[in-house]
Amino acid sequence: MTTRVLVTPADRDAWSRFLEGQKLPMTVEVTKGKHRTSRQNRLQRQWMLDFAEQLPEQSAEEWRGYCKLHFGIPILRAASEEYAEVYDAVIRPLQYEQKLKAMMIPIDMPVTSKMTTVQKKAYLGEIQKFAAGRGVELTDPEALKWNTK
Repeated sequence: MTTRVLVTPADRDAWSRFLEGQKLPMTVEVTKGKHRTSRQNRLQRQWMLDFAEQLPEQSAEEWRGYCKLHFGIPILRAASEEYAEVYDAVIRPLQYEQKLKAMMIPIDMPVTSKMTTVQKKAYLGEIQKFAAGRGVELTDPEALKWNTK
């Protein structure tokens, strides 16, 4: 599988040339938007640390798995029929604890890594709502700009 983010007309032209050189049949999927940003990734990681610090009954990795399952999966299922079909066939039949484990290392089912910036923004918004309902104070995204760690 080949994935490209096209930003400029030149990128689109190069992709068209690439497609012209491929043998048929093939399946092409187009996703509007661009891939999630490293800033969004840093914010998500920090928020999982915030959860683990304030609700220590779970580790940051466990909170990450929980968020992927509860907030990320619904976003990706709504956006991609193919993703929904595979998830429903492979993961949905599992028991809840098995689903959670599939979201975490070492299996680490791709969820947020498949998201566009718009999808990741929605995902982070769902985490914010969840945190507010649990009384968890999340790191302000603007504060991360100054963190160079």
